[in-house]
Amino acid sequence: MNTPLAKLPDISVVIPAYNEGEGVDRALATISGILQTVPGNWEIIVIDDGSRDDTYERVCLYAQTEPNVKGVSFSRNFGKEAALLAGLKYSRGKAVIVIDADLQHPPELIPEMLAKWHNGAKIVHAVKRSRKTDSAGKRLAALAVNKIISWLGGINIHNSSDYKLLDREIVDILVNQLPERERFFRGLSSWIGFREEYIEFDVSNRIENESKWSFWSLVELAITALTSFTSAPLRIVTFLGLMTLVLGFAVASEALWSWHQGQAVSGFATIIITLLLIGSFIMISLGIIGEYIAKIYEEIKSRPPYLIKSTVGIAGPESRG
Repeated sequence: MNTPLAKLPDISVVIPAYNEGEGVDRALATISGILQTVPGNWEIIVIDDGSRDDTYERVCLYAQTEPNVKGVSFSRNFGKEAALLAGLKYSRGKAVIVIDADLQHPPELIPEMLAKWHNGAKIVHAVKRSRKTDSAGKRLAALAVNKIISWLGGINIHNSSDYKLLDREIVDILVNQLPERERFFRGLSSWIGFREEYIEFDVSNRIENESKWSFWSLVELAITALTSFTSAPLRIVTFLGLMTLVLGFAVASEALWSWHQGQAVSGFATIIITLLLIGSFIMISLGIIGEYIAKIYEEIKSRPPYLIKSTVGIAGPESRG
């Protein structure tokens, strides 16, 4: 884009949205109202992730009266990680804030995030102090996933969220120097390093409808995070192999001892249990290896992470990510 440097926004706010038609107007009004109270010019970029409702149409209508609001519409649903990447690519601000469209990330924290950025922070993470709006099962699942990823992956994502402020230097690294397609935004932004600051927040109630996240969405995100940041699960295969070896020695020792004592070897039950254990270990091992092979397969195909159907308020729309 050939926009003069003087006209570039100081602040970009990226909002990934999927089927948020009932609440996107309120989100835009709330966020733009807060941005008007902070120094500097700004822009809001809504990435419509192939919504089946009128999310993008509402963004287009809003952009007619508010030129700082812009929109990008995907050709289909590519997932939140792809929407986040597109938002970072289209953003032009010196500071880029990523926030959800359902306002569970309180926009009131934006001035505090900007203050930490002005004081030298390159990344400002908003971390969840409480998850009272989630069910007990979802809280337990999120805690387990975060603990496992933090432990095995060597990155701290405890109570982390996608609500972050990123300096332009960090955005350029994420977009230009990390070409991977199977992305985990929370992990990558922590893995980069640089000076980080943290702000705690309580998760607010959704402004409309129910969360689009399901248990399987969480599982898929966890698998992507683990395979992106650590090879530790592959070591489980070695561990299961050692367990099988120990089991084999134990069974063989028991059979030889029985034979030495002149006793009949109780074969059927022992063989069945051994076969079931070995079969289970083999299937688990193949599943772990298969996940890594699948991620490699997705990477080497080099398909774009998203396709753009249309844009509003953005010059030179691209057709691919």
